[in-house]
Amino acid sequence: METRTEAPPRTGQSDGRGAATPPPSEPAKKARKAPPLWVLVIGGIVVIAILIFGIQWLAYALGHESTDDAKVDGNTVAITSKISERVAKVLVDTNQEVRRGQVLIQLDDQDERTRLAQATAARNATAAQGTAAQQNVQLTIAQQNAQDQQGTGGITSAESQLKNAQAQYDAAQQQAKAAYAAIAQAQAQLKQAAAQVPSARETLVKANADLARTASLVRTGDEPESQLDADRASQASAQANYQAALDNENAAETAVTQAQARYVASLASANAAQAGIGAQEGQITTAQGHLSESDTPYRVSAERAQAAAANAQTKSLDAQLRTAQDQLSYTVIRSPIDGYVGSKNIEIGATVAPGQSLLDLIPQTGLYITANYKETQLGSIKVGAPVDIEVDAYKGVKFHGHVESIAPASQNTFSLVPAQNATGNFVKVTQRIPIRILVDDPPADKPLRVGMSVTASVAKQK
Repeated sequence: METRTEAPPRTGQSDGRGAATPPPSEPAKKARKAPPLWVLVIGGIVVIAILIFGIQWLAYALGHESTDDAKVDGNTVAITSKISERVAKVLVDTNQEVRRGQVLIQLDDQDERTRLAQATAARNATAAQGTAAQQNVQLTIAQQNAQDQQGTGGITSAESQLKNAQAQYDAAQQQAKAAYAAIAQAQAQLKQAAAQVPSARETLVKANADLARTASLVRTGDEPESQLDADRASQASAQANYQAALDNENAAETAVTQAQARYVASLASANAAQAGIGAQEGQITTAQGHLSESDTPYRVSAERAQAAAANAQTKSLDAQLRTAQDQLSYTVIRSPIDGYVGSKNIEIGATVAPGQSLLDLIPQTGLYITANYKETQLGSIKVGAPVDIEVDAYKGVKFHGHVESIAPASQNTFSLVPAQNATGNFVKVTQRIPIRILVDDPPADKPLRVGMSVTASVAKQK
């Protein structure tokens, strides 16, 4: 049996039996609407907390200038080449940690070593000439009387050497002609060897086909095993003949190359001999001049002038030697800082040009915050002011720093096309001024990375 509970009648309504319910008195209303005490206590605590934290937040906001237009920045180092050369080794990779002085890239240094050897030899030769010239200044006085006879002998010797150089030139010419003929002969042999390759290849193809056909017939019993052995022997012979033809062709190509090299060497010898002829003719002229000037009183002065010229040339070659040494050192590209490889724009085998960007290095230390404040916020920001920093990557972690410097101009000033407010309809736009902030003692377990977004709050200064 269900028990029903009837709701009390509303104020001023009938109770169902024809009698109206009288309205409640005022004390009864107040007793029914008053909240419990614990609600009032909690509400009071909430209001007090809101007032405390609100006042703290308001005081902090009034005492600081904040912006979220800020990021972690650093003096990125672009690694470039000072010379044009081919990359031989790349010893680092993207994101790799590097130390100052560590080798990053090794360029091919064969040409630089050759130039260094040439410069060293030229410098040493000139220095030796300078030393000899200095000694000749002292010897000239004692040898002046005897140089008349020596001059005559020098002319005779120079003429003899000239004949010898002429003979060497003639012999080199003959060798060059013979080498040129050898090239033609080697090319003919190469052509003959190359002509044998297609025939040997066709024979090998036929032997392979015969072997395959005989093997199939042997499996079906239509041919005896002896025929298969014979075809195998024919195939092996054809294979050997084909390989021999290829070897002959390669040997002929090598012979052509060697003949060409001998021809080039013969031409070089002929040119050197021809240069020797000119040198010997110059020596004859020099010897004749020495003979005619042996009694002149200016010989000592001339020797001294030659010594001075040799010394000056030695100094010039010293500079060239240092340049060659520098060029060789430029083939080894080292890290100028401790940091990380941010990006790698080069691979082995590529040829780099002077000034070409090869790597970007991100420094390990010296990172800073670049915060772009509105110009209306700069009035209370001073150099050295403390800064609270919040990094988006590390929620709840607060970094501390100070203002190192304030940019002398807005970002718009350095743009490619700065605004020209003197023309057109002027619309005032609040500019932003970059501020550099240094982080004081960043936590080791919370590394900052270039490009991280941050929020910076600078304490206002009077």
